[in-house]
Amino acid sequence: MPTNKQRREAAQRRLQRQLERREELARKRKRNLLVGVTVVAVLAVIGAVFVITGLGNDEDNAGNATAAGESTAAGVVDGSDGTCDFVPDTSGSDTLTDVGVPPAEVPTTGTANVTMTTSAGDIGLTLDQENAPCASASMVYLAQQGFFDGTPCHRLTSGGLSVLQCGDPSGTGTGGPTYDFPTQVTGSETYPRGTLAMANAGQGTDASQFFLVYADSQLQPDYTVVGTIDEAGLATLDAIAAAGIADGATDGAPAQPVTIESVTVAQ
Repeated sequence: MPTNKQRREAAQRRLQRQLERREELARKRKRNLLVGVTVVAVLAVIGAVFVITGLGNDEDNAGNATAAGESTAAGVVDGSDGTCDFVPDTSGSDTLTDVGVPPAEVPTTGTANVTMTTSAGDIGLTLDQENAPCASASMVYLAQQGFFDGTPCHRLTSGGLSVLQCGDPSGTGTGGPTYDFPTQVTGSETYPRGTLAMANAGQGTDASQFFLVYADSQLQPDYTVVGTIDEAGLATLDAIAAAGIADGATDGAPAQPVTIESVTVAQ
């Protein structure tokens, strides 16, 4: 059993690691969260605003790749000891919503079942508390705070990237809570149909935005896989996708607006 002194020293080490990561990421912290895809596919299917603010230029892409490699080990470790680094967001965005910060101590085994009730139908989610403890704990906390209630799913994509992106109360793609937590990846992640994963603006900037994969998608393994979507939820997503994207685009707001009415966690 760790002593209080050992716990404090471990917390100080985690904070130092997080501060070092955040300093490296400071120049890339724009909050228009883009679910990453290969550069060629992105350039082919989405507008400049997402490319510029989500992926950046070639130099930024190289920086993101380096950060991903450096943060992989930290992503696996963070949360595995039952504690997570929930740190203040320093992006300066005016679209953040303050609902406090989740408890640092988080479950590291089993799953949590969540029901997301939307204007298009229910979507059942199973959160993986073992492999994504920080992301799971954050989503449960935000659901309990009513953070997602009455918020839009602001982005739908099709093609090589087939996802519905939600979790931003502002509906702009730039919002979230006033905290971030580490990306938890091993480098072997894939994103097949039925995957629930966290969107981010670079490694270590996971917050509230997440994406629901309704068709197998080609992505770099840079996004925390937090869980899976049930069959009823996939049917709801299929109906949303079938309604199309506004203005006939391949990336943009859903043609039929989708609102999260509530998110409940099974007791």
